[in-house]
Amino acid sequence: MSELRTSTEMVPSARVEGDALVLSVRGEIDLHNSPELRTEVLDLLNKQSPKRLILNLGQVPYMDSSAIAVLVESLQKVRKSGGRVLLTDLQPRVKSLLEIARLGSIFVICKDEAEALTK
Repeated sequence: MSELRTSTEMVPSARVEGDALVLSVRGEIDLHNSPELRTEVLDLLNKQSPKRLILNLGQVPYMDSSAIAVLVESLQKVRKSGGRVLLTDLQPRVKSLLEIARLGSIFVICKDEAEALTK
């Protein structure tokens, strides 16, 4: 496991575990700050090229459609190299948004990081 430097408070921690890039995301994600999240996630993906991107969303109480767009763009980037995106620790509001948008089928939803690391 190796810790990575992050340049934003929205992603307070990032680490590599095997073939996985594990990011913790914090705070509400909306139109105003989603570009910051997008930049951070895509920068880390470009540097690491992981087979699995694990996003711990346990500290994200709310996200809007702009956050969904960041998740989908990240998924497209990871899939280009045959990888997957796993979402963990979803709060009820965020989980219901993903279900409403019918995105539960394109992202792997896991209870926690430990489960995601085994998939």
